[in-house]
This record gives sequence, C-alpha cells and structure tokens, in this order.
Amino acid sequence: MRIIPTRIHGMLDYATGLLLLISPYLFGFSRVGGAAQYLPMIMGVAIIGLSLVTDYELSIAKLIPMPTHLAGDVAAGALLAVSPWLFGFSDRVYLPHLVIGLAEIGAGLMTRTTPDRAAFAGHHS
Repeated sequence: MRIIPTRIHGMLDYATGLLLLISPYLFGFSRVGGAAQYLPMIMGVAIIGLSLVTDYELSIAKLIPMPTHLAGDVAAGALLAVSPWLFGFSDRVYLPHLVIGLAEIGAGLMTRTTPDRAAFAGHHS
C-alpha cells in the first residue's frame, strides 16, 4: 500500500540522511569505528545525494526516476539493517542500524511511485 506522497518522502529522505550522518555521535557509537560508524555516515551522504537528483518535488535535478530511488531505499535499508551482523559489530552496536534500516525499507515500500506534478509547478491542489 503506497500511502506516502513523494513530497513527504523527500522530507523523510533529507531528515534520514542527516540522522544517519550524525547517528554515531547522537547514539554514542562514534568510537566504535569501522563499518559500524562509517556505513551510516556514507549512507547518509548517499541518501542526500540521491535525493538531490531524484525526479520528485524536493530535488534540484530530476534525473533518477522515483521507482529507481525507492528500490535504492529498500536495498540501502536492507544493507543497513543487516550490517551489524554482516560486518560483525552487533556485539557493540546494532539497534540504530536495524531500526533506521527497517524504516528505510518501509518508506521505500510505502511511497507512491509518481510525484504530484502540480507541486512541480508550485500549484497547490
């Protein structure tokens, strides 16, 4: 059931990207290092970068189709969710990676695949 409008998804993208960038410091695992620390940060940058070039209301260049963006969200969320066990740091930290990863999967699966074109023109329906 795709109930999340693309405009809301865009807001979630930028917020999630920022959250991932600061998560090692916010959730206290910045000293763990390795994949535990750097994977969320890299994914945060990637989410923001992808969002800037996705064909939806909150981007600066409409290059990536929304279905492609959403597939990337699901794949990135899956990687993030399993990363503590895949990369062997689950004994030190796992909850932020798991929760944010599952949220990313959910957002990818529940967001509409086409943006509201009226929003592109700045009209409000």
